[in-house]
Amino acid sequence: MYKSNNSQLDDYYTATTTTTTTTSSTTRNSRQSFQPADDSSSLHDSQQDLATVQQQQQQQQDQTNNNNNDSNLKRKCVDYHTCALNDVSSRLFKAKRFQDELYLQPHSSYLRLVHLPTSSLPHAIPSTAFLTYMAHVTRAKNSSPVMALSFTPGGRRLLTGNQDGEFTLWDGLTFSFELILAAHDASFRCMAWSHNQNYLLTSDASGNIKYWSPSIAPVQSLDAHGGNAIHALSFSPSDTKFVSCGDDSTVRVWDWAERREERVLEGHGWDVKTVAWHPRSSVICSGSKDNLVKLWDPRSGGNLSTLYGHKNTVTKVAWNDNGNWLLTASRDQLIKVYDIRAMRELCSLKGHYKEVTSIAWHPLYETVFASGGMDGTLIYWNIGPKGSEEPAARIPFAHDMAIWDLKWHPAGHLLATGSNDRQTKFWARNRHGSHDGLEQEEDENDEIIKDEIELGNHVGIVIGRRGATIIAMQRSTGTKMYVDQVRRVLQIEGTAKKIDAVKKRVGALLDRVNESSSGGMGGVGGGLSAGTSATGANMGLADSTPASSGASGSYYGPRG
Repeated sequence: MYKSNNSQLDDYYTATTTTTTTTSSTTRNSRQSFQPADDSSSLHDSQQDLATVQQQQQQQQDQTNNNNNDSNLKRKCVDYHTCALNDVSSRLFKAKRFQDELYLQPHSSYLRLVHLPTSSLPHAIPSTAFLTYMAHVTRAKNSSPVMALSFTPGGRRLLTGNQDGEFTLWDGLTFSFELILAAHDASFRCMAWSHNQNYLLTSDASGNIKYWSPSIAPVQSLDAHGGNAIHALSFSPSDTKFVSCGDDSTVRVWDWAERREERVLEGHGWDVKTVAWHPRSSVICSGSKDNLVKLWDPRSGGNLSTLYGHKNTVTKVAWNDNGNWLLTASRDQLIKVYDIRAMRELCSLKGHYKEVTSIAWHPLYETVFASGGMDGTLIYWNIGPKGSEEPAARIPFAHDMAIWDLKWHPAGHLLATGSNDRQTKFWARNRHGSHDGLEQEEDENDEIIKDEIELGNHVGIVIGRRGATIIAMQRSTGTKMYVDQVRRVLQIEGTAKKIDAVKKRVGALLDRVNESSSGGMGGVGGGLSAGTSATGANMGLADSTPASSGASGSYYGPRG
């Protein structure tokens, strides 16, 4: 499924063959030309011929190098055309029984038989939706944190909105940069396409909502929520109305054509962080900083029901396309699934070690969804009869910082994530037989070693508030950590592979702190100068109790 788009490969081989043949014939001619001569004039002519031959050879070599460089500049891409052709050709013949269908084995020779996820809908194979291979990383010049993103209708391009209020347009096939333009005067907060895909809505941190055409041309602008940040937008099933929520503790219903506010839904006691309109009914769901999830009737403005399942800020809500399941995420590190037909909780999913910042249902498989966390972890879940309450696939440190938004490609074979680390990443399916991106099982015989990382003046940054950062890092990597506040070092105990993951994570964190404090100049003062020793000083890691002296060090073990 993955290949290099080297269209000039044949030309390169032709040029190389031609150069070799020409060089050989020229050499033979030069050998015939330089026969011993009796007079000085023949010797002078031979020297001129030799210089001419060397000049021709140099020009041919330069041309060959240019052709080689041109072929190396071609980008890699995720080419799904072969999969689409397989789907089209399979319509000519359908297996009578599911048992007659060919199973793809974990080997590269089965790549030519791969289909798009839509081809397996009659007999869903959720594992094809666990996109653990990082296909590409994009980062624009003078970039800032990516706050929102969305694929254009059809998935041909990806739109990202950053903290500076700028649109960035990326090619959805080759991931190349296409366009950047100013859209808002403040930071982006969300994007939402209408169901008929004719218009795009965007909002920012200053309470401004804008209408856009599919060609990303501005259509209309309006101010709302008293200048407070607008965190979410959602269209009604008929696209005649849309709903917004903001930091003024209200949910507002708008008329799309007349661009006027119809109704204000009041009932939350704090900032409303997320809102979503039911895909087929007149029901609105909202989540707030008051830990509550509320269901509203947009026609009367009344509160239909309140869900009290979370113990911290509700960051995201999302309706399943079947209209029966409601997905909620919170800063209490939990994801909950509700069945609104019975108003009961189906399951509570535990897998993140810090706040859950983004969620998205798969566009084709109704039991599969993805979630992103504050620590940059990306997790795929599969619920339902054949699913589990445990993560189906986990990518620790998919980003260096919080994943603010994630969106699926309409075909379901690609996932885009935008993060506070200023990067946008594209995730695709693994090759058959490959384990790239997946957590590898540790060998029981791996040696446990000890190592150190110098923190300098950034001890508090690594520890985090009440030890939250270092505790989350311990859970994700499976290591034990101890902060020596006198020497200002982070001491680690674990396998070599786990220690390398911690070094990479801490190094990226310290680099960002130094860049922000010095205006983007210089690296980390202390760096990652670590001395690995299997017989180092006792670090108190075997105990689950804090160190006896708070001045000399602190131990942070997993909580609960």
